Amino acid sequence: MVRSAGQRRAPAGNEALIRSLFAEHGRALLAYVTRLTEDRALAEDIVQETILRAWRNPEVMVNGKGSVRGWLLTVARNIVIDQSRARAARPAEVPEVPYKPPVARDHADHVVNQMVVMDALEQLPVEHRDVLIQIYLKGRTIKEAADALGVPVGTVKSRTFYALRTLRDTFGGRDAGLGMVTR
Repeated sequence: MVRSAGQRRAPAGNEALIRSLFAEHGRALLAYVTRLTEDRALAEDIVQETILRAWRNPEVMVNGKGSVRGWLLTVARNIVIDQSRARAARPAEVPEVPYKPPVARDHADHVVNQMVVMDALEQLPVEHRDVLIQIYLKGRTIKEAADALGVPVGTVKSRTFYALRTLRDTFGGRDAGLGMVTR
C-alpha cells in the first residue's frame, strides 16, 4: 500500500518528541555507534539517520513495548550492519599509488647491445663514425656536429645518411640501439 506525501510526514507535534529523544539518548547513541564504526563522522551520520527513522515512526516511541533507548540502539546497529554489507558487496576501491617506474631490463642485454654497436661503428669509415658519435652518442644537433667536426652542415647530413645505411645493412634492418629509424 502506497502512502501519500501527507501521510508519510510525521505530525509537527512529534518534533518536540524527537528533540527530547535526542537530548536524552543522543550522547549514548553517538558513543555506541562510534565504538561500532570507529569513525566519528560516520557515527554522527548514523545517529542522524536513526533519529530520522524515529521521527518517521513516532508510534514506536510511545507504544510502551520495550525501552526507547533499546529501540534506538537496535536501529543504529542495523544501519551500521546494512552499510557494512553494502560496502562488502561493492568491489574494493583501488587506492592511488605513487608512480613506480617499470622494472629495469637485464643489464647484460644493454652491455651486449653496446658491444655490438661499438663493433659495427669500428667497421665504418672514420668520417662516418665521427658524425654518428657526435649526433647519436653525444646528442648534438647537425649544426653542433658540423661545428665540432669543422665541416659544412650538408657534409654532416650526407655522412649521416651513408653511415646509417651501412649500419642498417650490417644489422639486417634491425634497430641497433642508437635510436635510429630503420626502414
